[in-house]
Amino acid sequence: MSASSCQLQNNHASVLKIDLLFFIFVFKIQAVKVKKYSGDLVEFDINKLRNSLKNAKASEPLIESILKEVSERLYDGISTKQIYSLAFGMLKPKKNAIASRYKLKHAIMELGPSGYPFEKYVAAILEAQGFKAETGIQVNGHCVSHEVDVIATNTHKQYMVECKYHNTQGRVNDVKVPLYIRSRFVDINTQHKHENGHKAIFQECWIFTNTRFSIDAVAYARCMDIKLVSWDYPEGGGLKDIINHAHLFPVTALMSLTKAEKSVLLEHGLVMCKDILEKPELLKLIKIDASRHSKVLKDCHDLCCDD
Repeated sequence: MSASSCQLQNNHASVLKIDLLFFIFVFKIQAVKVKKYSGDLVEFDINKLRNSLKNAKASEPLIESILKEVSERLYDGISTKQIYSLAFGMLKPKKNAIASRYKLKHAIMELGPSGYPFEKYVAAILEAQGFKAETGIQVNGHCVSHEVDVIATNTHKQYMVECKYHNTQGRVNDVKVPLYIRSRFVDINTQHKHENGHKAIFQECWIFTNTRFSIDAVAYARCMDIKLVSWDYPEGGGLKDIINHAHLFPVTALMSLTKAEKSVLLEHGLVMCKDILEKPELLKLIKIDASRHSKVLKDCHDLCCDD
């Protein structure tokens, strides 16, 4: 056998060995059961972690480094919270904008404890999409009066928008949520038709949540023509997609502000990073020094303007 043939066989053997080792590695990590916030045990899916890191715009070398580190620390029963903490701990020292994008779901949960800042945030998202939006409006119904979280108006329709905010993960909005909101929608429109010659005040009903809807809730909403937006529903148009595509990040995503400073901004109705970027004088509310002022503006710029 020639030397070149021997070398070719050795190369094939090396490739087969690498492929076998990779298969064993993938099989091993996929066999690991992780505990979700709901308490359910599911197989670890490395692609979900990879995609979340890609969405945060981490570089490929950084993604591979994090995946390797997390994979080496996996064990049966590890929580998704622990996996998140491992990945976030490696992102945080690298670049604030990447870490801020990765913590987006947590940042929205930091809008609480009440749901009011989330209502303001949803209104701001709708305004960025061309709607006129008002929050906390009292509207008379046929039976009782109702406070509507957000009234959104465009050139064609007026929407009754309800917001279901949760400050803990694993919460699912079941079918009772759209059932209840639909009944309010009907009560309001019944009264308005009575007063205004059968003309409804709202043409559509819309529900936003920062968590998820149950299968029955989605089925009922489809049947009753209620628009739903959750963290990852509808596919490609969920809350996380809207925020990432339009750079509509909440101030709670900023790594350069303390929790107390974020609370002050929220108390003044300031929920968007882009608001700070457009009006830097708003930072006077939290009385930070000039050096930190520049850092906060840079972080806002990286989140709002980085494509």
